[in-house]
Amino acid sequence: MDQLLFYIKEGFYHVLDWKAYDHILFLIVLCVIYTFDNLKRVFLLISLFTIGHTFSLILATYGVISVRAAVVEFLIPVTIFVTAWFNIITVKKSTRNSGININLFFALFFGLIHGLGFSRGFKMLVGKEDDLLLPLLEFALGIECAQLIVTFIILLLGFIFCSIFRFSKRDWVLISSAIVVGLVIPMLLNSKFW
Repeated sequence: MDQLLFYIKEGFYHVLDWKAYDHILFLIVLCVIYTFDNLKRVFLLISLFTIGHTFSLILATYGVISVRAAVVEFLIPVTIFVTAWFNIITVKKSTRNSGININLFFALFFGLIHGLGFSRGFKMLVGKEDDLLLPLLEFALGIECAQLIVTFIILLLGFIFCSIFRFSKRDWVLISSAIVVGLVIPMLLNSKFW
């Protein structure tokens, strides 16, 4: 039971680590176009992201795939930038129809990239354990729980800004996505990839 709680807690804090806020930035741009009316869609997106993240983490942990850290550290902010930019250029469509199917692709495919980013850290976390699959799944459960909390906060902020402060949904999406673009550009420029 202690091991279960340990890995769930590690997965939870993996998402909520302020030093590695890229996970939160991606969740913001992934979910900012949605409202509480779209909870099923949002839960599907979050779960697809976790599935992609876990799948690539499993493959990397077991040595099936290996990608240079500098490439992954560059690709993670690229995924955030692409998603934010997509929100900005499709804001009219997203405010009319929050069922954009491309976000399902973003969630799953970009989850694969984000999972690669933590493979070395996860290997250090588990150390010499023989059974890696159970800790990986427990870690994924912690990630999913943290992502649901972050997503709820994003949806709540959207509700507050659009209902109480009278932002249009279009303005909420544009401002949130533009702020994330502004935060992710330095991540791209400072990447060791260059």
